[in-house]
Parts: sequence; structure tokens; C-alpha cells
Amino acid sequence: MPGQVGKPQSDWVDMSDYVVHFTREYGERSAYDNMLGILHSRRIEARSPFGFLKKEAPSIQTQYAVCFSEVPLHLLGRLAKKRSDYGIVFSKELVVQRHGNPILYAYKDNPIAGALDQIAASAKGDPEHPVWKVTPFIDAPGQYPNGSSYFFEWEREWRHLGSFKFDQNEVQFLVIPEAFHAAAKSFFQVAEYENLGPAYYCRFIDPYWKLDKIKDVLAEN
Repeated sequence: MPGQVGKPQSDWVDMSDYVVHFTREYGERSAYDNMLGILHSRRIEARSPFGFLKKEAPSIQTQYAVCFSEVPLHLLGRLAKKRSDYGIVFSKELVVQRHGNPILYAYKDNPIAGALDQIAASAKGDPEHPVWKVTPFIDAPGQYPNGSSYFFEWEREWRHLGSFKFDQNEVQFLVIPEAFHAAAKSFFQVAEYENLGPAYYCRFIDPYWKLDKIKDVLAEN
């Protein structure tokens, strides 16, 4: 059935049923403002191309995607330190239903990366070739000649090709610093009362909460 994913055992704290999209500062807007903008529009815009072969695609627009992370909820602080303290959490099942997928790693200079490079080269003149639906989900960790490096496997990244639309009842959690939980709940109550936009009454979590606190939140009805 589409949307089904393997469920970790209840004591497997190194795995998660969820993926999170962290917001970041963008232009003159803070990560918090950008999260509110996404929640209001119920849409995460695909603003950048991804995949180590994105420049080979006949149309780079086909490589635009939205990113998520499968890092367990009690370890979100790792990503928050790199991104921000604000994020939107969905179930993995929902993202799979929308044709999202964990990304794949083909290590630079290894035969698999070379084979993929050859496939992409042979399809360069064919914008309808199915390889271009796969390439946004493949990255190539390694050291590069310009001195840059790419090693982000620890992010447990997922992607969705193109922008990601959702309803407010499909949001499982909002990642917000605990000090602002009460204010955020009040904000959504006012939004609903004055018909200013969708209200989110899902659970809120702080990205730096430890496992015991996350377990308590997950146990709430």
C-alpha cells in the first residue's frame, strides 16, 4: 500500500516515525517568520536544486526539492545547531504517500557514482528520461578538487521532488523553543478566532529536549 513504511520497535530510540523540515533565515526573514509563512500557506516551497548530477539535467527545474530529516526527535538539537530552532514535523508515511524518499549516497569516485554518471550522461538530451526523477535523491559524499567536502550522512536526509503541500491536521509536531510554546498556542488561537489563517493545535517540542521528555510528549493523547 502506498505510504506504508517499516515501523521501528518501541525501544529502538535510534530510529524515528517522523521527518522534520527545519526553517532557516531567508533574506530578511527569520527562521520563525519563515515557519509561520509555511504554516499559513500550507506549502513548503522547493527553492533549490539537489543531487550530485543536478547540473547535468536537461532542465535544472526538474531537480528542485524540499528537504527533511529523519533524525530522532530527541536528537533534533544536532540539526537545530546547524539550521535553526524551528521546524515542522510530519509522519514518514505522509511523505512517502507524496512520493518523498530517503536520499541515497553514491560515494565520490566509487563505481556506483561512476555508473550513475554514465547513465545521466547518456540521458542528457532526453528530458523525459526516468533517471531525472531519481537524480535529485542521490548525493555523492567526498572531497572535491576545489577544496570543498560533502559529508552529511548524519542528517538522515529525505527529499520530496518539487514543493510540498499539506493540511494543518497533517502536521504532527511543531519544533519551537519551550520558552515560546505558550505564545505560539495563543497566536494560533487568535488566528482561528479572527479567521486569519489555519490554526495548529498539534504538540509542540523543543529541539533540545531529551529522550524522557520526548517520550512523555509522545504518550500524550
